[in-house]
Amino acid sequence: MVKKSRLPLFCMLLILICLCPLTSFGGYLPRGFVYVEDTVPGIQIELRYFSNHNFVGERIDGYMASRCILTKEAAEALKGVQEDLNQFGLGLKIYDAYRPQRAVDHFVRWAKNPGGVRMKGEFYPEVAKEKLFKDGYIVEKSGHSRGSTVDLTIVSLDPKAQGVELHMGTCFDYFGPQSWPNNPEIEAGRRANRMLLRQVMEKHGFNPYLKEWWHFTLQGEPYPATYFDFPIR
Repeated sequence: MVKKSRLPLFCMLLILICLCPLTSFGGYLPRGFVYVEDTVPGIQIELRYFSNHNFVGERIDGYMASRCILTKEAAEALKGVQEDLNQFGLGLKIYDAYRPQRAVDHFVRWAKNPGGVRMKGEFYPEVAKEKLFKDGYIVEKSGHSRGSTVDLTIVSLDPKAQGVELHMGTCFDYFGPQSWPNNPEIEAGRRANRMLLRQVMEKHGFNPYLKEWWHFTLQGEPYPATYFDFPIR
């Protein structure tokens, strides 16, 4: 009896792998995306939405691991930023990068719920929760979901202050004018820290956001009209 060849079965499996959903078969990243830690040596990661330490007060949908993801182009640009800062004993810490659409949907549900204000004192003490949509702090589509926007700060690499953040005048995700990079009410040294971050990010091709000192988007981002929803894992 002649055995049937397994070649057709192998070919079918190969086709299925190529056509499978982008996050299947072990959670591989979509083509064009990378884990930032693999591209930027020494970068520090503190994904706030993988923890309870954020304005919602709980882990956000889609954050299944503390892995920082960006498009390859954005990660390569950040590598240049890191190299520049390293020359002065400084480095980068990322709070958020790629953000699944399901995480944005989580923010929207939370914002529409009148309860859940336990983090108000830290993140939005001067803004009523019902005004978060009107004032633009919560939106239904975020540039983060396109994969080339990043929230970050500068940290010290000095052995005596390893990982200590440069003071920027407010915490990350503070909702209010105090977070505007050019707010003249912020103490001069802290505005200087914001300017340092802005200048080095702009040098490597990132555009700042005028209402958040920590928020930058890569110029010429590769997916300007695509909002991804694969989970972070």
